[in-house]
Amino acid sequence: MSERPLDGVKVVTFEHALAGPMTTEILGSYGAEVVRVETGTRLDWHRQAGPFIGNVSLPNRSACYLFVNSSKRAITLNLRLPKGIEIARRIVKWADVVVENFAGGVMAKMGLGYDDLCKVKPDIIMLSAGIYGQTGPFAHVKGHGGPLTALTGFPYITGFPGQEPQFPGFALTDFVAPRANVLAIVAALDYRRRTGKGQYLDASQFESAIHMLTPMVLEYEANGREPVGIGNRCGYAAPHGVYRCAGENRWCVIAVFTDDEWNALCRVMGDMEWAKQSRFQTPASRLDNEDELDGLVEQWTSTKQAEVIMKLLQEAGVPAGVVQTGADLDHDPQLTYRGFYRKLDHPDSIGSFTYSGMPARMSRTNYRITRAPMLGEDNEYVYTKILEMSDEEFVELMSGGLFE
Repeated sequence: MSERPLDGVKVVTFEHALAGPMTTEILGSYGAEVVRVETGTRLDWHRQAGPFIGNVSLPNRSACYLFVNSSKRAITLNLRLPKGIEIARRIVKWADVVVENFAGGVMAKMGLGYDDLCKVKPDIIMLSAGIYGQTGPFAHVKGHGGPLTALTGFPYITGFPGQEPQFPGFALTDFVAPRANVLAIVAALDYRRRTGKGQYLDASQFESAIHMLTPMVLEYEANGREPVGIGNRCGYAAPHGVYRCAGENRWCVIAVFTDDEWNALCRVMGDMEWAKQSRFQTPASRLDNEDELDGLVEQWTSTKQAEVIMKLLQEAGVPAGVVQTGADLDHDPQLTYRGFYRKLDHPDSIGSFTYSGMPARMSRTNYRITRAPMLGEDNEYVYTKILEMSDEEFVELMSGGLFE
């Protein structure tokens, strides 16, 4: 296989949960050699979270852990021991990049802050992927993507009018932040290539997502109005919603923004008489009569399969998409054709596990995904090959509980 774009880049990561692991998973898939430092005495809580493969609750069988930890190596190291900190610094000396997503100040308290690591390797690049960043009144507050998603304001505009704020279904910030983190790391690597200097990257998961709510802030600043949940509607498009289709719990989204799209929708629906009425002839009039319009459109969609509606409308130039379930996604023809899902075999009786691919493909240097490692699976390789410990030293340290 051709060389991958990040081949030769070495990363050591002190991470847990989602945002940190997803960052390094992307780096590893594009070629970086990623070594994840864990401990068996205080497991990443995602190793303890279900669902578990085969309903067997063990650290190596957590689907939450597996799906964000592909394409990296895993070692165990007890950072509560002074010798553990010493070994961690030896790993940093090998690396080009250090990634951590502990609470603000934790790494510095252990003697592994940026200033400490610069003494070990002056050109090191370090990313702290904190919840709030490393400065400010919330810098040292612990947290995770659930409460953080609330702070961004997403729940306030999620849901239907009159409802209490609705959590959007998952921690959005955990999935937005890794993309910003990777961009910052690649930029820092390019800077070091040009200048020979490393640097510290202070990333805020909060700030990586808050820009998505810029329209909400502008609406308040410009007009003094607080945006609220509007369900499935859009302030400048109608019909725009999720419409019931034939079958059990099957739905299709239809979004009409222009008169051309409206006319195409009407043709597909059979040029029904109601669609010719004056109150539906302009975008503004359709918005004024949106309740009635939605009901009429759904009378048509409810008699047809969601996939049929999507195909008919897309062919006519009308934006439409089936509301897919997990089972639908697993068999999606577009994802299947592009080989997006990768099934990889695991030891420990796990069997085959499905990983998501990377959304960006390169024509000359593609990515490659390897299965997530078991807890401490790469101890011997990393300690004896990368750090060049003798067998005697490795066994002695292992016997002393350093690799717990």
